[in-house]
Amino acid sequence: MNVFIIGITGNIGGLLAQRLVSKGDSVHGLVRRHEQQAELAERGINTTLGDLANMSVDTLAASFGNVDAIVFSAGSNGGKMEVTKSIDGDGLSKAIEAANRAQINRFALVSVLPESWRERDLGDEVEYYFTVKKKADIELSRSNLDWLILRPSLLVDNPGTGIVSLGPAEFHDQIAYADVAETLAELLHEPRISQQILELNTGSTPILDAINANIRWH
Repeated sequence: MNVFIIGITGNIGGLLAQRLVSKGDSVHGLVRRHEQQAELAERGINTTLGDLANMSVDTLAASFGNVDAIVFSAGSNGGKMEVTKSIDGDGLSKAIEAANRAQINRFALVSVLPESWRERDLGDEVEYYFTVKKKADIELSRSNLDWLILRPSLLVDNPGTGIVSLGPAEFHDQIAYADVAETLAELLHEPRISQQILELNTGSTPILDAINANIRWH
């Protein structure tokens, strides 16, 4: 499989790239700095230099090349509103349009559980982040792409366990970056998971079993 990752230098994107390469897939990505490009090249990952916020749709579409799937895992993580708007909002819109122009149908988005930290006073920037992420989910779900939206719970930098809880609705607890990346890598290889929103939390089910349980049989 040939996969293009927007957000390849992030925690999930980087681990996903590593996992896909280990499975024998080809991985491409978008980076903003030459040093990132050199580092990823050493790991056998081809990259395009560019800034999602400033790229045209045509330039982004051309950067995809002949890939089988696009993964959008970039985001502000609740940072400055202007970054959230340009990446999580406008950037996602741009990527959807670019995927259509490049005739790449498979598109996976790493989103966020809407319930995350609802018990806290999050502040305006984080509340804005949740609003933009929700709008992005809606936009992708209304597209004509073969889309997948994965909503992980609170992300933590713990070792992966390989066991999760995955379904249309999950409780909000926490999940290791490594388990999110592993789950997403396997989901990309499962064509029967299509046009679905799946929420991901820590759990007790092996990842492949959890994915198989969400296949829609016709």
